[in-house]
Amino acid sequence: MTDLLSDHLLARIHSRAAGYDRDNAFFADDLEDLAAAGYLRAFLPEDLGGRDASLADVAEAQSRLSAAAPATALAINMHLVWTGVARLLRRRGDAALAEVERLAGAGEILAFGISEAGNDLVLFGSDTVATPDGSGGYTFSGTKIFTSLAPAWTTLGVTGLDSTSPDAPKIVYGLVSRDGVTTKDDWDTLGMRASQSRTTVLDGAHAPADRVLRRLDPGPNADPLVFGIFAVFESLIASVYTGIGGRALQLAVEAVSRRRSKRTGAPLSDDPDLRWRIAEAAIAHDAIWPQIAAVTADIENGVDHGSQWFRALVGLKTRATETARAVVDQAIRTAGGSSYFAGNELSRLYRDVLAGMFHPSDPESAHSTVATALLGPIGGSGRSS
Repeated sequence: MTDLLSDHLLARIHSRAAGYDRDNAFFADDLEDLAAAGYLRAFLPEDLGGRDASLADVAEAQSRLSAAAPATALAINMHLVWTGVARLLRRRGDAALAEVERLAGAGEILAFGISEAGNDLVLFGSDTVATPDGSGGYTFSGTKIFTSLAPAWTTLGVTGLDSTSPDAPKIVYGLVSRDGVTTKDDWDTLGMRASQSRTTVLDGAHAPADRVLRRLDPGPNADPLVFGIFAVFESLIASVYTGIGGRALQLAVEAVSRRRSKRTGAPLSDDPDLRWRIAEAAIAHDAIWPQIAAVTADIENGVDHGSQWFRALVGLKTRATETARAVVDQAIRTAGGSSYFAGNELSRLYRDVLAGMFHPSDPESAHSTVATALLGPIGGSGRSS
């Protein structure tokens, strides 16, 4: 993967990150460079110009990209989740996302239009109306939030609720173009600014029959598409935030290594309290990669964890994002007051890392999922793990 994401390319991307953040601008040049390098095709089969890269390899690459530019990595995640799920299904003999791979191989940029304000069902329900077109396709009308890659996507994966067909209700997954879609210019946030994850309004956006991916019953569903989206998303999100933590740790080490105490004349790297903080951050950070490696390997190899899969996935995402936040906090405490200035990289990382708590599954949902996996649903008789 280093040929797709070289140190030279990462340095160029890193050099732009502060400017994108300051100007609240989309990472257009980064996207162009990553596409030209073939990075967006990493999951695709070789006959479509890809690398057929494993989830573990892309997770590691996303962490490296995030260390250079977190908002760029976060937004690129959305395209990679689609292609990663397509690869996962293809390897299991399910060709439902062959169109995703074909589009990505042709240079299309894919994004997700699933999240909705106030909808904590996420993949299991939708306030967007999905209306059959009479030919096997659907039109979608509703409002989606946090649509990363908003200025650049060419194909949007969306969900909506079909409540009119004879077998309704059904959650419909489809791919739409920009026809019937309005993107609001409303992304002015604390962090992850370059991702430009704007609000998207669907007003009759059309998915023809060959771009309808699934029709599923609402509610929790073990369908491979639902599992694939959740598994790849949680793994790559964990990798992005772990990359932020790793970069913050590096900056903390650099800060204490170049400064000296005015009181003692000794380098701050000799200060026992600062050494403890850096060690504490490193110990926490180092614990995440074995978990990412184990989970991605099990996804890749089709290990059957049954009902415990969602416990493993939300646990990974929650632990990774919360650990990254703790590591960045320790790095700022170590680096000192200069990190409080807006132009300091640690200041930007601190703002970016806070976004981790808002991605599905949020901490409350994650703890509910794990408790249910261990204890059964509320009101049940209990169960053992």
